[in-house]
Amino acid sequence: MLHPRRPSFRSRSTLFAIRQTPLAARPTRTAMRAALLLITVGTTLAGTAQRSVAQVIPLKTIPVATGDQFLLLPSERLGMGGVSIALDDELLDPFINPAKGVLVDESVFLGTPTFYGISNENGAGRSLPVTALFRSDRGFGGISFALQQLESGQRQDFIFFGNDVIWGGQERRLSESSATNLYVNGTVGTRLGESGFSVGAGASWAGLDALDGVEHLYALSNGIEQSGRQEDYRAGLFWEREERHFEALLVHNRFNMKHDVSYIDWFWDEPNQRTIVTERVETNRDRTRTSGVQLGYSRPITESGWRAGGTWTMNRKTHPKIPNYEIMNIPRDPGISWAYDFGVGIAKTSGPATFGIDVVFEPIWSNTWAEAAGDTINVNDEVIRKGERTVENDFFFTNVSMRMGLAYELGLASFQGGVEVRSYAYTLDQRDRIQDTKRDQEESWVEWSPTLGANLHFSEFEIGYTGRMTTGSGRPGVQWTGGRAEAALAADFIVAPSGPLTLQDALVITHRITVSVPIR
Repeated sequence: MLHPRRPSFRSRSTLFAIRQTPLAARPTRTAMRAALLLITVGTTLAGTAQRSVAQVIPLKTIPVATGDQFLLLPSERLGMGGVSIALDDELLDPFINPAKGVLVDESVFLGTPTFYGISNENGAGRSLPVTALFRSDRGFGGISFALQQLESGQRQDFIFFGNDVIWGGQERRLSESSATNLYVNGTVGTRLGESGFSVGAGASWAGLDALDGVEHLYALSNGIEQSGRQEDYRAGLFWEREERHFEALLVHNRFNMKHDVSYIDWFWDEPNQRTIVTERVETNRDRTRTSGVQLGYSRPITESGWRAGGTWTMNRKTHPKIPNYEIMNIPRDPGISWAYDFGVGIAKTSGPATFGIDVVFEPIWSNTWAEAAGDTINVNDEVIRKGERTVENDFFFTNVSMRMGLAYELGLASFQGGVEVRSYAYTLDQRDRIQDTKRDQEESWVEWSPTLGANLHFSEFEIGYTGRMTTGSGRPGVQWTGGRAEAALAADFIVAPSGPLTLQDALVITHRITVSVPIR
């Protein structure tokens, strides 16, 4: 029997099975999700700060190999593993807390082309950010613009249909394999007399044609068109006196995306012994609102160059609209999260050498739920009214991260080395009011990110290179348990896995070149 050739997927590597079923007994799309899925997921949610001490704290329920899509702003500590609590970063700090632009010594223009790739041909990205930092007697500011190209991974499209295997080897259109994003970031501030206080404000905007890896949330689709934007607003205060630093920051982040998802459905027409193919398009919207505050303090603790510091961050996240991803076993509507981090750091500067260590603890509480679209009868013949909660997912995270880095100045050259270790752990308590069941699940994993950097200093310009790689993450899914299979996404997609997590290792390698030219 001949079967129609299945159109190509836009996911990177997808394998699933569909049984030949009479038309009258065809399962719904929800039931089809019971097919075994091996889904590649790799994404970074817009709005997460590139510094590890994040003002917008990302939430992660699965060890996803993510590229450095949002590594767009310059940093002088990136090669040190991102150590930041007890050390200032003259290039990055003005965009994190606009009031810290007062630390900029001189006006400077920077170009930081950045390239990353995920192993096994699982995707890549190229960005060209250009940044200018300005400083006058009392005023300061900065602006950054970035153009980015994302490439999806090498696709291996095939499907088991009965006892036959059908390959989808069609050429991909340019829109399927490549996407372009634009980013703009600006800050401005002023020093308040001789009091040691500075204030500043900043805003950023991103026009997003794609987020890396979102296509894998729709693994059964024939393709997905993404469009949306990210907006970020922040206001900061900074105080400096006798090498003692205090800072405060308010931040509000708004994330909006639209997913137009195309599906190809197969119907087995038993009377006519043929397969009927239909196409449909679904539109999903994804919205998250984050409001947060951060406080930080650092000071010298000895006369030999040792400093100590601490940070405290709080985020309140609301998820007014969560897409109904096909790979989820339970549709969800709204959700709310409370995320905190408590960090301590210690550093020493002695002559040409700089050393630092950060330790950050992140407790996070998150609650997502599904609401009944209409009056529903559960297994106990009880009525769940329209708008009432049918499923509730309660997460509690106890994440920990550590960073250690060293830098050394050697004449015209300087060198950096460091490592960041991130430990993720959470428990999930889920209640299903329709089936009248409860379950709990615990997951944990560790990710490692070693870094190296080198810079050459000349009177007219500086040029440097930074490289890093991330291990311990990969292409996740859930272990087949005989029920629905489900994969999950990192960051602010709080997906409740339906079974034990599985992982196919992947390696993310990032290269950055920095060119700095003083504006005199």
